[in-house]
Amino acid sequence: MKTSLGHLGYCTNIHAGESWADHFAAIQQAIPELKQRLSPNAPFGIGLRLSNQASEELELPENLVAFQHWLAQNDCYVYTMNGFPFGGFHDTIVKDQVHAPDWTTEARVEYTKRLFRLLSVLLPVDELGNAIQGGVSTSPLSYRHWFEWEQPAARDYIFSLTTQNILEVVAELVRLHKQTDRLMHLDLEPEPDGVIETADEFISWFTDYLLPMGIEQLTNEFGMTDAEAEATICEHVRLCYDVCHFAVGYERPAEVLDKLKEYGLRVGKIQISAALKAQYPDDPAGRTAVRQAFEQFNEPTYLHQVVAHSTDNTLVRFPDLPEALAALNESHSEWRSHFHVPLFVADYGLLQSTQDDIVEVLRLQAERRFTNQLEVETYTWGVLPDDLKKELVDSIEREMKWVIEQIE
Repeated sequence: MKTSLGHLGYCTNIHAGESWADHFAAIQQAIPELKQRLSPNAPFGIGLRLSNQASEELELPENLVAFQHWLAQNDCYVYTMNGFPFGGFHDTIVKDQVHAPDWTTEARVEYTKRLFRLLSVLLPVDELGNAIQGGVSTSPLSYRHWFEWEQPAARDYIFSLTTQNILEVVAELVRLHKQTDRLMHLDLEPEPDGVIETADEFISWFTDYLLPMGIEQLTNEFGMTDAEAEATICEHVRLCYDVCHFAVGYERPAEVLDKLKEYGLRVGKIQISAALKAQYPDDPAGRTAVRQAFEQFNEPTYLHQVVAHSTDNTLVRFPDLPEALAALNESHSEWRSHFHVPLFVADYGLLQSTQDDIVEVLRLQAERRFTNQLEVETYTWGVLPDDLKKELVDSIEREMKWVIEQIE
């Protein structure tokens, strides 16, 4: 839906269904009711998540036309897509396989190109008849623990290979822009233990690899000047600001945005999400209680990386909750965990959410208008502790209403 801060919707990765038929059935069941509750008199925006299988099936003309017809009938529109999870995302152990296949593979390239072809057809026009911009968020190139990441030669190889594959998509976006007049961008989503996990790493990759390699490719392939090629890359490749991910890394929103602005880089969309956090008290009994509270969120489906803030002001990173729980020591003063908890809940007993970071990001969006796309992304309803599980449509409604209240 259109808000004063841009297009707002929720990501359909909350719904199960890896085939298009199953996913479409889930969407059809939930979205008309949500639209009636949230946006009865105005178009309702959807952040569409498609598995690789679903994207292949939706590209069949009969399925795509039927989906377009359904969108028109229900006064809904797709303005962004989530292209991070390639395969199964529900009712299976996901963990680090959420990155697979990664950007070292042609499968990831073809999947992402397909998403953009679909988005170029699905993007609506605004009240002036101009097509709105659209983005596809994607993984932070790969998962760093799959490689000998401490070896400079290994890092250089991975960055070079993944960047070349990213540039295949950039070239496709240039062609699609010329053919369809749809301006679309690929939004890389830093997250803990990704090959890119911080704003500084995104900027370093962009300036050290993407720009030099991209300028050479675009000048050769499209006859652009160096300046035109650089502007094109910055237009078509942006950062996906997942609030949960940056909060887990203790990155302050204004500082992230200031760094991006300094280098002329852009945010493609804000994924509105919350992480878990807690201060560790000094007394042993209190520390044990906080640790036990985190244990309630130790589930086997998704990665729940932990970043510990230590008393010497350093950060210690753990690849998942079990490793952090086993390594808790007196030097840890605070934990933050990558667990997308409901947005509208600030406190979970001894734990809190990083809800304040969402409020701050939305305040900065009102002040700076650094993107026009906002997407609620809480996908963990099925794996939350039992006392937090509620009816899905009601939960999505509460999420959306909470965000709308912050915007207003």
